[in-house]
Amino acid sequence: MARIRLPRLCARLDPLSAARVEMVEQAERGRVLVVAGTHGNERNAPWLLEAWRRHEPPLATAGLAVDLALGNPAAYAANRRYINRDLNRSFGADRLAGPERDCPELEQARALLARHGPQAPQPCQVVFDLHSTTAAMGNCLVVYGRRPADLALAAALQGRLGLPIYLHEADAAQTGYLVERWPCGLVVEVGPVPQGVIAASIARQTAIALEEGFACLAAARDGRLRLPPRLVVHRHLGSLDLPRDGAGEPLACLHPARQHRDWRPLRAGDPLFLTPEGATLPYRPPAGHDDKPVWPVFINEAAYGEKGIALSLCEREVWPLLPGWAEALAAVAAALEPA
Repeated sequence: MARIRLPRLCARLDPLSAARVEMVEQAERGRVLVVAGTHGNERNAPWLLEAWRRHEPPLATAGLAVDLALGNPAAYAANRRYINRDLNRSFGADRLAGPERDCPELEQARALLARHGPQAPQPCQVVFDLHSTTAAMGNCLVVYGRRPADLALAAALQGRLGLPIYLHEADAAQTGYLVERWPCGLVVEVGPVPQGVIAASIARQTAIALEEGFACLAAARDGRLRLPPRLVVHRHLGSLDLPRDGAGEPLACLHPARQHRDWRPLRAGDPLFLTPEGATLPYRPPAGHDDKPVWPVFINEAAYGEKGIALSLCEREVWPLLPGWAEALAAVAAALEPA
């Protein structure tokens, strides 16, 4: 059977789209990259990845070519978050192009891009970075910035699974994330689970989110994807540390009324910290925000203590979907290789 060129068919159905699709066909084809173990002590996704290496994964039903990668093998072998520095803060363009060559995480970031990056011999165009957390985040997505294809894919997953979305942006202290180096990418974050522990429920939720993500990409590639009319995001505002003394020792811990209450609104005067003497320290919003609730996320995440973060605060926003989002995702998906 003769192959029908996609631009010719689209020109009959929608002449305005033909030029865009022609550009996609001329672009280099790409694969979907799944990264597990970006943090070496997050064991659930790597456990799934090894199973998928041995047996054809459910992802194969989407008909997309897949690359599987263990993000930080050295840290995984040591059951540590990282060796020298956080791999998921090591993908900034300036740092990658810099002269530093004695950091395992920077070398691994360069190696991942050389093997699976958009300019690799067999390039990947979409990446899913799989994580777990000690915080009670449930099954959720993390989006960095406002790239249209990322937002469209997140909206599609939210429409299918109802996943909350943490939009991380405007934080100069937290940059260089892995997914930002690919044309389209999402973080799947599932918790709570202790570091170094595999839990069946966490692994299953991770697999469900990934399987649905692949289904969304396949639907976008085939022109079948239907996006919801709106996207609910929790936009990062800033982070709070525990109260500390001059030596850096904590003067209080998270209040029991706040622990395990990620995605629940926090208002002025609500209990936030508790001192050893039993005194409650309430939440005090910044000036001008007294009447606005915030939504805490990553509450008491074990790995964030070294970063001086006891919880991050978000503003909940509802956005209408813009037409350019769906077009951006369709362009990326149309260039994906079939399995």
